[in-house]
Amino acid sequence: MTGSTAGARLRVLQPGEGEVGDLADGVEVIFKIESVDAGGALSIVEHTFAVGSLVPPHIHTREDEYSIVLEGEIGFRSEDAEAVLGAGGYIVKPRAQVHAMWNAGSTPARMIEVIAPAGFEHFFHDLVEITSQRPPTPEEVTGLGDLYGLPFTRPAWLPDIIERYSLTQPPGM
Repeated sequence: MTGSTAGARLRVLQPGEGEVGDLADGVEVIFKIESVDAGGALSIVEHTFAVGSLVPPHIHTREDEYSIVLEGEIGFRSEDAEAVLGAGGYIVKPRAQVHAMWNAGSTPARMIEVIAPAGFEHFFHDLVEITSQRPPTPEEVTGLGDLYGLPFTRPAWLPDIIERYSLTQPPGM
């Protein structure tokens, strides 16, 4: 084996399989391929977005993200670029850029997210552990973000996005 495939293992998931957890109000994560499966090269999760849901602006300092929209419409804002993608749309979200995602349509939406290198899926596991018991406090979310190199931010463009798409404002924002 070479480079990024060293240590990878066979993992088979049928459609609809994978551990599911709530990340925030209206946003779910479905774990598909994790670091241990891919020799640390990448991880893959699926996200579902209820109408009006928003993943608040944040900055990945350790990984890049590649998203593919499967259903519905998902809005993306990265720095000063904004796009709404329907099923079949792809987007690259490079590390070190402030970005956010939201359901931009009137029906539930779903996307695949490829994260490279792997490891960030542990943030999702840790957050799901909290949300399975109760809503997390803003301090808990910030603390997890700090642990995984994921600072949250409130850029000047956020209120406009919330208003234009009738989004639910995340707690503490």
